[in-house]
Amino acid sequence: MENKYLLHGKLTAKSGQQKELADILIQASRLVSATKGCQLYAVSYDKEDEASVYVTEIWDSKNDHDDSLKAEGVRELIMKAMPLLDAPPTKGQELEVLGGAGI
Repeated sequence: MENKYLLHGKLTAKSGQQKELADILIQASRLVSATKGCQLYAVSYDKEDEASVYVTEIWDSKNDHDDSLKAEGVRELIMKAMPLLDAPPTKGQELEVLGGAGI
């Protein structure tokens, strides 16, 4: 098995904007799930943190991930999410998946 590309990131929303940000990211998951190489796009949050939204993605390759940003509607959702952020997004953890259940 060729190793898969995993990206795990945290976005911090402005006060009271966590749910709206999460909803936009869930919309994005629907768009990218149909693109080549998408294995997982999970949106989550920590009940103890009222500002952060986490995104965990698994792709067949980094190139597939990068190409997903060009999918129709994705850029529009990114632009819609940006004003909700408390700070610019930081680079997420880029990991190489070695194996495991469901992979």
